[in-house]
Amino acid sequence: MDVSFGPEVQIVWPASVLAGIIMCAAVYDLTREVSSRFFKGYNGLNEMHKIEWNNRGFSTFHALAAAVVSFYLLVISDLFSEDAYNTIIIDRKSWLSDAMFGVSLGYFLADLAMILWYFPHLGGKEYLLHHGLSMYAISLALLSGKGHVYILMVLFTEATTPFVNLRWYLDLAGRKGSKLYLYNGLALFFGWLVARIILFVYLFAHLYLHFDQVRTVFPVGFYSVLTVPPVLSLMNLLWFWKICKGMVKTLCKTKQSAIVKMD
Repeated sequence: MDVSFGPEVQIVWPASVLAGIIMCAAVYDLTREVSSRFFKGYNGLNEMHKIEWNNRGFSTFHALAAAVVSFYLLVISDLFSEDAYNTIIIDRKSWLSDAMFGVSLGYFLADLAMILWYFPHLGGKEYLLHHGLSMYAISLALLSGKGHVYILMVLFTEATTPFVNLRWYLDLAGRKGSKLYLYNGLALFFGWLVARIILFVYLFAHLYLHFDQVRTVFPVGFYSVLTVPPVLSLMNLLWFWKICKGMVKTLCKTKQSAIVKMD
């Protein structure tokens, strides 16, 4: 694997990773301050719930940033258009993708540190696996400059995280019977279906159609491309199954409540 890079990149990577860590700390504190002032129930939470509440604050912030940047680079810009550049798609990158990967590494490091420190209250073994695979794949892409298009596709799946976090907030606030909880659940279902199921089908199709380019990647990167996405896809399917069961349960309760009111 060729890891030679210029002085500009040497500055962007460490700076962006540090920026990601600082972002997490800043949003954590901001979430705590805003919540304590504007959400009445926050001050009544126990210490562990307050920690998770604040943790989900910077999780949501990172998810929105990652989704916006990924969408821009994949859809709006011509960086990965088939005939836009002379270089093959697997080798294309930009300073923005480098910076976003660095920020995401900083986020995953900060979040993983909190998960381990408070284990298992902020997440179980599946979160350790998810964060570990994500950091591994992002690091390989950063060091080699290969496969940025696929990392961005995976990062875009973070678009579903705000819905997951809002569901947790509403549940903790005792708002499971509210219309907002129902609408958020529907948004989570369809968002997960598009961003974490259908998008992965597209990713695998793209890999197949550009397999001649994928084979040019160094051995560790090549086999990582063939193994990491399927593992993440399987995890997404398992979580989607839980989301489906939860949505059906919520819809049944809503229907029963409507029948009772009519009676």
